[in-house]
Amino acid sequence: MNNRNVILVIGAFVVHLLLQVLVFKDIVMFNVAFCFIYVGFLLLLPFEMNNMALVVIGFIAGITVDIFYDSLGIHASATVFMMFIRGQWVKLITPRGGYEVGAAPTIKAMGFQWFSGYVLPLLFLHQFVLFFVEASGFGLFFFTISKVLSSTIFTFIVLVLGQYLFYTKKASA
Repeated sequence: MNNRNVILVIGAFVVHLLLQVLVFKDIVMFNVAFCFIYVGFLLLLPFEMNNMALVVIGFIAGITVDIFYDSLGIHASATVFMMFIRGQWVKLITPRGGYEVGAAPTIKAMGFQWFSGYVLPLLFLHQFVLFFVEASGFGLFFFTISKVLSSTIFTFIVLVLGQYLFYTKKASA
């Protein structure tokens, strides 16, 4: 990554974080569906990034959200787990020819079907860890699963809308 890309990644982190703590923190649907837009930043990081760097960035993003939510590391644990799994998931869904150098995991670059197959399982794992750690176990299993599923769908819809509204396909030279 060159200096320009690093600045863009830091800017994207700040924007996602501000959106999460200023806007999406207070948006809850039916007291079960929460939107965690900051996870979108983590999922859109370049493929070429080192797995250790991904885990560290996931921890920084999660602990930052935890500071604003007063949640004592719940978001950090969920994001670290998701970023740990991300590298293996990307290897598993890599096409036969591999990814182009500099390819971004966006809808416009990879297509909606690929993006859905990439994002939905990782979002589900993030929400699963987040809400079951928050519930301190499986005592409220069905209520917690309803939160996991509805939050996964809600976050996915917001991420897809954001993709179509704000991300553009790079023109080929």
